[in-house]
Amino acid sequence: MQIKDIPIPDAFKKIIQGAGVKELRPAQKKAIEEGLLDFKSQLICTPTASGKTLIAELAAIKNITENRGKVIYIVPLKALATEKFKELKKRYNPFFKIALSIGDIDSTDSYLTEYDFIICTAEKLDSLIRHQAPWLKYVSLVVIDEIHLLNDPSRGPTLEILITILRQLLKNIQILGLSATIGNPKELSTWLQATLIEDTWRPVTLHKGVYLEGDVEFK
Repeated sequence: MQIKDIPIPDAFKKIIQGAGVKELRPAQKKAIEEGLLDFKSQLICTPTASGKTLIAELAAIKNITENRGKVIYIVPLKALATEKFKELKKRYNPFFKIALSIGDIDSTDSYLTEYDFIICTAEKLDSLIRHQAPWLKYVSLVVIDEIHLLNDPSRGPTLEILITILRQLLKNIQILGLSATIGNPKELSTWLQATLIEDTWRPVTLHKGVYLEGDVEFK
């Protein structure tokens, strides 16, 4: 599938093509065929650098340009949130109003009412929910990067509660979980009520071997 064939506004096709992407990768094509742009929830389980981020961006473009609602993009660390904010703002400014929310956990960040695309950590979103941020009711898409952290003893419980509450508060919410390392993808997709998108394609072939005393023996 070519970028020109994706049902999104031409301005965004040009942005994606300008980043050097002309044709969709296998997982991206599968996601679209399985209802990504029809606002279906999905769990994307594919190797590193296989194009998971663009899948999330396409869903965000569709939600925002069709006035369905705001997008929240959850990342595990503040440093990653800042990096993602700079990357997306450079790419989509001035089409989207993109905000970074990783600061004061005792604030509702009411100014976010004016923003389309909000990048935050799970801990920050948990705080926003507990403080009943009024703009949360306008959220239509939540992207959870590194969703395998549900199994992490320290971060997992917060993430699990967040997803549960969001699904209760927002009945028509679209959830996208992204990860390269999920041990139980079928069980997780069932819990998320999401379609599982799996693929093994990667841009660089992965070779496995054993390193010993300066030599590597490949299998």
